Amino acid sequence: MLTVPVAHGAAAPADLSFGGPNVQRLAAESYARAGLSGRFQTWLETAYTRAGVPLAGGATLKAALDARRAQLAAARTPAARDTLARETAAWAHRFIKKAVPKFSLERGFEFASIPRTGERQCLLQSVIIAGLLQRAGLDAGLVMVWKNMSGQESNLGHVTSVLRLPGGAGDLEVDASEPEPFATHQGVLAWAAGGVRFLSPVFGPGNVITGYTRADGQGPAQGTLKPAGLSFLSLGYVRSQFDYYRAERAPGGVLGTGTGQSTPAGLQASERELRRALTEAPDNALATGVLGTVLRKQGRVAEARAQYLRAAKLYAAQGHLPAGVQANLAWAKGQGRS
Repeated sequence: MLTVPVAHGAAAPADLSFGGPNVQRLAAESYARAGLSGRFQTWLETAYTRAGVPLAGGATLKAALDARRAQLAAARTPAARDTLARETAAWAHRFIKKAVPKFSLERGFEFASIPRTGERQCLLQSVIIAGLLQRAGLDAGLVMVWKNMSGQESNLGHVTSVLRLPGGAGDLEVDASEPEPFATHQGVLAWAAGGVRFLSPVFGPGNVITGYTRADGQGPAQGTLKPAGLSFLSLGYVRSQFDYYRAERAPGGVLGTGTGQSTPAGLQASERELRRALTEAPDNALATGVLGTVLRKQGRVAEARAQYLRAAKLYAAQGHLPAGVQANLAWAKGQGRS
Protein backbone atom coordinates (compact mmCIF):
# COMPACT_ATOMS: atom_id res chain seq x y z
CA MET A 1 0.00 0.00 0.00
CA LEU A 2 1.22 3.51 -0.81
CA THR A 3 1.66 5.45 2.41
CA VAL A 4 1.76 9.22 2.34
CA PRO A 5 2.81 11.32 5.33
CA VAL A 6 0.33 13.97 6.40
CA ALA A 7 1.80 17.34 5.48
CA HIS A 8 2.02 20.12 8.04
CA GLY A 9 2.34 23.74 6.93
CA ALA A 10 2.53 24.26 3.19
CA ALA A 11 1.58 21.02 1.44
CA ALA A 12 3.91 20.02 -1.39
CA PRO A 13 2.09 19.55 -4.69
CA ALA A 14 1.85 15.93 -5.81
CA ASP A 15 4.74 14.68 -7.93
CA LEU A 16 2.84 12.67 -10.55
CA SER A 17 5.48 12.65 -13.28
CA PHE A 18 4.95 9.97 -15.92
CA GLY A 19 7.33 7.11 -15.16
CA GLY A 20 7.88 8.31 -11.60
CA PRO A 21 7.40 6.20 -8.46
CA ASN A 22 4.20 7.81 -7.20
CA VAL A 23 2.12 7.11 -10.29
CA GLN A 24 3.65 3.65 -10.57
CA ARG A 25 2.50 2.86 -7.01
CA LEU A 26 -0.97 4.31 -7.50
CA ALA A 27 -1.38 2.27 -10.67
CA ALA A 28 0.08 -0.90 -9.14
CA GLU A 29 -2.41 -0.78 -6.27
CA SER A 30 -5.31 -0.33 -8.69
CA TYR A 31 -4.08 -3.24 -10.81
CA ALA A 32 -3.67 -5.43 -7.73
CA ARG A 33 -7.21 -4.70 -6.56
CA ALA A 34 -8.49 -5.72 -10.00
CA GLY A 35 -6.34 -8.84 -10.18
CA LEU A 36 -4.42 -7.54 -13.19
CA SER A 37 -0.75 -8.01 -13.98
CA GLY A 38 1.39 -5.65 -16.02
CA ARG A 39 2.39 -2.01 -15.71
CA PHE A 40 0.30 1.02 -16.56
CA GLN A 41 3.35 2.84 -17.89
CA THR A 42 3.83 0.11 -20.51
CA TRP A 43 0.16 0.32 -21.48
CA LEU A 44 0.33 4.10 -21.94
CA GLU A 45 3.53 3.87 -24.00
CA THR A 46 1.79 1.35 -26.28
CA ALA A 47 -1.32 3.54 -26.47
CA TYR A 48 0.87 6.44 -27.59
CA THR A 49 2.08 4.51 -30.62
CA ARG A 50 -1.50 3.47 -31.49
CA ALA A 51 -3.34 6.74 -30.87
CA GLY A 52 -1.97 8.68 -33.81
CA VAL A 53 -1.57 11.84 -31.71
CA PRO A 54 2.21 12.36 -31.81
CA LEU A 55 4.18 14.94 -29.86
CA ALA A 56 7.09 16.10 -31.98
CA GLY A 57 10.50 15.02 -30.75
CA GLY A 58 10.51 11.27 -30.19
CA ALA A 59 9.20 7.93 -31.36
CA THR A 60 8.21 6.85 -27.85
CA LEU A 61 6.15 8.71 -25.28
CA LYS A 62 9.07 9.15 -22.90
CA ALA A 63 11.36 10.32 -25.67
CA ALA A 64 8.81 12.84 -26.93
CA LEU A 65 8.20 14.27 -23.46
CA ASP A 66 11.92 14.50 -22.74
CA ALA A 67 12.47 16.23 -26.07
CA ARG A 68 9.74 18.73 -25.23
CA ARG A 69 11.45 19.38 -21.87
CA ALA A 70 14.65 20.23 -23.75
CA GLN A 71 12.72 22.51 -26.15
CA LEU A 72 11.15 24.37 -23.24
CA ALA A 73 14.53 24.81 -21.57
CA ALA A 74 16.00 26.16 -24.81
CA ALA A 75 13.18 28.65 -25.51
CA ARG A 76 14.58 32.16 -25.58
CA THR A 77 11.63 34.17 -24.26
CA PRO A 78 8.79 33.73 -21.73
CA ALA A 79 6.29 34.04 -24.58
CA ALA A 80 7.99 31.23 -26.49
CA ARG A 81 7.95 29.00 -23.40
CA ASP A 82 4.26 29.74 -22.84
CA THR A 83 3.45 28.87 -26.45
CA LEU A 84 5.22 25.53 -26.14
CA ALA A 85 3.52 24.88 -22.79
CA ARG A 86 0.06 25.54 -24.24
CA GLU A 87 0.80 23.31 -27.21
CA THR A 88 1.93 20.52 -24.87
CA ALA A 89 -1.20 20.80 -22.72
CA ALA A 90 -3.46 20.79 -25.79
CA TRP A 91 -1.65 17.70 -27.07
CA ALA A 92 -2.07 15.90 -23.70
CA HIS A 93 -5.80 16.70 -23.80
CA ARG A 94 -6.15 15.24 -27.32
CA PHE A 95 -4.01 12.21 -26.53
CA ILE A 96 -5.96 11.13 -23.44
CA LYS A 97 -9.33 11.54 -25.12
CA LYS A 98 -8.12 9.46 -28.10
CA ALA A 99 -6.26 6.79 -26.11
CA VAL A 100 -9.03 6.33 -23.51
CA PRO A 101 -12.25 7.16 -25.37
CA LYS A 102 -14.90 6.21 -22.80
CA PHE A 103 -15.91 7.98 -19.59
CA SER A 104 -17.28 6.14 -16.55
CA LEU A 105 -18.21 7.59 -13.18
CA GLU A 106 -18.59 4.11 -11.71
CA ARG A 107 -15.20 2.64 -12.71
CA GLY A 108 -13.15 5.25 -14.53
CA PHE A 109 -11.18 6.43 -11.49
CA GLU A 110 -9.25 3.14 -11.40
CA PHE A 111 -6.04 2.84 -13.42
CA ALA A 112 -7.11 -0.77 -14.05
CA SER A 113 -10.23 0.42 -15.89
CA ILE A 114 -8.13 1.80 -18.72
CA PRO A 115 -6.62 -1.49 -19.98
CA ARG A 116 -9.75 -3.44 -19.03
CA THR A 117 -12.52 -1.33 -20.55
CA GLY A 118 -10.94 1.82 -21.99
CA GLU A 119 -12.69 3.98 -19.39
CA ARG A 120 -11.52 7.10 -17.57
CA GLN A 121 -12.93 9.54 -15.04
CA CYS A 122 -11.99 13.09 -14.02
CA LEU A 123 -9.49 12.18 -11.28
CA LEU A 124 -7.62 9.60 -13.33
CA GLN A 125 -7.47 11.65 -16.52
CA SER A 126 -6.23 14.66 -14.54
CA VAL A 127 -3.49 12.61 -12.87
CA ILE A 128 -2.33 11.38 -16.27
CA ILE A 129 -2.39 14.82 -17.89
CA ALA A 130 -0.54 16.43 -14.98
CA GLY A 131 2.00 13.60 -15.06
CA LEU A 132 2.65 14.03 -18.78
CA LEU A 133 3.12 17.77 -18.34
CA GLN A 134 5.42 17.27 -15.37
CA ARG A 135 7.54 14.82 -17.37
CA ALA A 136 7.87 17.53 -20.02
CA GLY A 137 9.32 19.86 -17.39
CA LEU A 138 6.18 21.89 -16.71
CA ASP A 139 4.60 22.89 -13.41
CA ALA A 140 1.23 21.14 -13.28
CA GLY A 141 -1.05 19.53 -10.75
CA LEU A 142 -4.62 18.91 -9.64
CA VAL A 143 -7.44 20.95 -8.10
CA MET A 144 -10.96 19.98 -7.08
CA VAL A 145 -13.86 21.82 -8.77
CA TRP A 146 -16.86 23.14 -6.80
CA LYS A 147 -18.34 25.47 -9.43
CA ASN A 148 -18.38 24.48 -13.09
CA MET A 149 -17.99 26.51 -16.26
CA SER A 150 -21.61 27.69 -16.17
CA GLY A 151 -21.39 28.64 -12.50
CA GLN A 152 -23.34 25.65 -11.18
CA GLU A 153 -22.14 24.56 -7.73
CA SER A 154 -21.43 21.01 -6.58
CA ASN A 155 -19.99 19.45 -3.47
CA LEU A 156 -16.49 19.15 -4.96
CA GLY A 157 -17.95 16.99 -7.70
CA HIS A 158 -15.12 17.23 -10.24
CA VAL A 159 -11.33 17.27 -10.60
CA THR A 160 -9.21 19.00 -13.21
CA SER A 161 -5.53 19.35 -13.96
CA VAL A 162 -3.97 22.81 -14.05
CA LEU A 163 -0.89 24.02 -15.93
CA ARG A 164 1.14 26.93 -14.56
CA LEU A 165 2.51 28.77 -17.57
CA PRO A 166 6.31 28.97 -17.31
CA GLY A 167 6.47 32.56 -18.51
CA GLY A 168 4.54 33.79 -15.48
CA ALA A 169 1.28 34.74 -17.23
CA GLY A 170 -0.88 32.56 -14.99
CA ASP A 171 -2.62 29.17 -14.88
CA LEU A 172 -4.66 27.11 -17.36
CA GLU A 173 -7.27 24.49 -16.45
CA VAL A 174 -6.66 21.46 -18.67
CA ASP A 175 -9.80 19.31 -18.54
CA ALA A 176 -10.33 16.20 -20.68
CA SER A 177 -14.01 16.18 -19.70
CA GLU A 178 -14.45 19.21 -21.96
CA PRO A 179 -14.29 19.20 -25.77
CA GLU A 180 -11.67 21.96 -25.80
CA PRO A 181 -8.50 21.70 -23.69
CA PHE A 182 -8.62 24.92 -21.67
CA ALA A 183 -11.62 25.06 -19.34
CA THR A 184 -13.01 27.94 -17.26
CA HIS A 185 -14.39 26.31 -14.12
CA GLN A 186 -15.54 29.10 -11.84
CA GLY A 187 -14.67 27.54 -8.47
CA VAL A 188 -11.71 25.36 -7.41
CA LEU A 189 -10.29 23.90 -4.21
CA ALA A 190 -6.53 24.00 -3.70
CA TRP A 191 -3.88 24.86 -1.12
CA ALA A 192 -3.56 28.61 -0.49
CA ALA A 193 -3.00 30.94 2.46
CA GLY A 194 -1.94 28.17 4.82
CA GLY A 195 -4.63 25.59 4.09
CA VAL A 196 -6.98 23.98 1.62
CA ARG A 197 -9.31 26.75 0.36
CA PHE A 198 -12.37 27.25 -1.80
CA LEU A 199 -11.26 29.72 -4.47
CA SER A 200 -12.71 31.54 -7.48
CA PRO A 201 -10.37 31.95 -10.47
CA VAL A 202 -10.09 35.31 -12.20
CA PHE A 203 -9.79 34.74 -15.96
CA GLY A 204 -7.98 36.89 -18.48
CA PRO A 205 -7.56 36.53 -22.25
CA GLY A 206 -7.04 33.02 -23.60
CA ASN A 207 -8.70 31.42 -20.53
CA VAL A 208 -5.58 32.21 -18.49
CA ILE A 209 -6.19 32.48 -14.74
CA THR A 210 -4.49 35.66 -13.60
CA GLY A 211 -5.46 35.33 -9.93
CA TYR A 212 -7.77 33.74 -7.38
CA THR A 213 -10.20 35.16 -4.84
CA ARG A 214 -11.22 33.31 -1.69
CA ALA A 215 -14.83 32.18 -1.50
CA ASP A 216 -15.01 33.39 2.10
CA GLY A 217 -13.98 36.92 1.09
CA GLN A 218 -10.77 36.82 3.10
CA GLY A 219 -7.30 37.27 1.69
CA PRO A 220 -4.94 40.10 0.77
CA ALA A 221 -6.07 43.71 0.86
CA GLN A 222 -6.69 43.78 -2.88
CA GLY A 223 -8.66 40.55 -2.58
CA THR A 224 -6.79 38.56 -5.25
CA LEU A 225 -4.18 35.87 -4.75
CA LYS A 226 -1.55 35.62 -7.45
CA PRO A 227 -1.29 32.18 -9.13
CA ALA A 228 2.03 31.64 -7.36
CA GLY A 229 0.09 31.80 -4.08
CA LEU A 230 -1.85 28.65 -5.02
CA SER A 231 -0.34 25.20 -4.58
CA PHE A 232 -1.79 22.16 -6.33
CA LEU A 233 -3.20 19.28 -4.28
CA SER A 234 -0.71 17.16 -2.37
CA LEU A 235 0.00 13.49 -2.99
CA GLY A 236 -1.84 12.67 0.22
CA TYR A 237 -4.95 14.49 -1.00
CA VAL A 238 -4.79 12.88 -4.45
CA ARG A 239 -4.33 9.47 -2.86
CA SER A 240 -7.26 10.23 -0.56
CA GLN A 241 -9.50 11.03 -3.53
CA PHE A 242 -8.84 7.66 -5.15
CA ASP A 243 -10.06 5.99 -1.97
CA TYR A 244 -12.96 8.44 -1.73
CA TYR A 245 -14.21 7.35 -5.17
CA ARG A 246 -13.76 3.71 -4.19
CA ALA A 247 -16.02 4.41 -1.22
CA GLU A 248 -18.55 6.39 -3.23
CA ARG A 249 -18.86 3.76 -5.97
CA ALA A 250 -18.61 0.62 -3.83
CA PRO A 251 -21.33 -1.88 -4.91
CA GLY A 252 -24.18 -1.47 -2.45
CA GLY A 253 -22.30 1.33 -0.75
CA VAL A 254 -23.29 4.87 0.09
CA LEU A 255 -24.74 5.52 -3.39
CA GLY A 256 -26.22 2.03 -3.78
CA THR A 257 -24.09 1.51 -6.90
CA GLY A 258 -24.97 -1.61 -8.86
CA THR A 259 -27.68 -2.80 -6.48
CA GLY A 260 -29.93 0.25 -6.60
CA GLN A 261 -29.77 0.52 -2.84
CA SER A 262 -27.28 0.43 0.00
CA THR A 263 -26.53 -2.91 1.65
CA PRO A 264 -24.83 -3.64 4.99
CA ALA A 265 -21.77 -5.09 3.26
CA GLY A 266 -21.62 -2.21 0.79
CA LEU A 267 -21.82 0.40 3.56
CA GLN A 268 -19.05 -1.36 5.43
CA ALA A 269 -16.90 -1.16 2.28
CA SER A 270 -17.68 2.56 1.90
CA GLU A 271 -16.83 3.19 5.55
CA ARG A 272 -13.54 1.32 5.26
CA GLU A 273 -12.43 3.28 2.19
CA LEU A 274 -13.50 6.63 3.64
CA ARG A 275 -11.59 6.06 6.86
CA ARG A 276 -8.58 5.17 4.76
CA ALA A 277 -9.06 8.35 2.72
CA LEU A 278 -9.11 10.44 5.90
CA THR A 279 -5.94 8.82 7.18
CA GLU A 280 -4.25 10.00 3.99
CA ALA A 281 -5.77 13.50 4.02
CA PRO A 282 -7.58 14.55 7.22
CA ASP A 283 -8.46 17.85 5.49
CA ASN A 284 -10.53 16.07 2.81
CA ALA A 285 -13.86 17.68 3.67
CA LEU A 286 -15.79 15.69 1.08
CA ALA A 287 -14.70 12.36 2.56
CA THR A 288 -15.38 13.67 6.05
CA GLY A 289 -18.99 14.56 5.22
CA VAL A 290 -19.79 11.44 3.22
CA LEU A 291 -18.56 9.29 6.09
CA GLY A 292 -21.31 10.95 8.13
CA THR A 293 -23.86 9.83 5.53
CA VAL A 294 -22.55 6.26 5.66
CA LEU A 295 -22.88 6.24 9.46
CA ARG A 296 -26.38 7.69 9.17
CA LYS A 297 -27.42 4.97 6.71
CA GLN A 298 -26.05 2.39 9.13
CA GLY A 299 -28.29 3.77 11.87
CA ARG A 300 -25.36 5.05 13.93
CA VAL A 301 -27.07 8.36 14.64
CA ALA A 302 -24.79 9.78 17.33
CA GLU A 303 -21.67 9.00 15.30
CA ALA A 304 -23.26 10.45 12.16
CA ARG A 305 -24.19 13.64 13.98
CA ALA A 306 -20.63 14.07 15.28
CA GLN A 307 -19.22 13.39 11.81
CA TYR A 308 -21.51 15.94 10.13
CA LEU A 309 -20.52 18.56 12.70
CA ARG A 310 -16.86 17.76 12.07
CA ALA A 311 -17.37 18.08 8.31
CA ALA A 312 -19.20 21.41 8.61
CA LYS A 313 -16.37 22.82 10.69
CA LEU A 314 -13.86 21.69 8.09
CA TYR A 315 -15.83 23.16 5.18
CA ALA A 316 -16.26 26.45 7.07
CA ALA A 317 -12.51 26.65 7.72
CA GLN A 318 -11.88 26.08 4.01
CA GLY A 319 -14.30 28.83 3.07
CA HIS A 320 -17.63 27.44 1.83
CA LEU A 321 -20.55 25.22 2.91
CA PRO A 322 -22.23 23.51 -0.09
CA ALA A 323 -26.01 23.11 0.07
CA GLY A 324 -25.81 19.41 0.96
CA VAL A 325 -23.42 20.14 3.80
CA GLN A 326 -25.80 22.79 5.13
CA ALA A 327 -28.66 20.27 5.03
CA ASN A 328 -26.59 17.69 6.90
CA LEU A 329 -25.62 20.29 9.47
CA ALA A 330 -29.27 21.20 10.03
CA TRP A 331 -30.07 17.50 10.56
CA ALA A 332 -27.18 17.16 13.03
CA LYS A 333 -28.28 20.18 14.99
CA GLY A 334 -31.82 18.82 15.06
CA GLN A 335 -30.55 15.54 16.48
CA GLY A 336 -28.77 17.48 19.18
CA ARG A 337 -32.10 19.02 20.29
CA SER A 338 -34.03 15.73 20.24
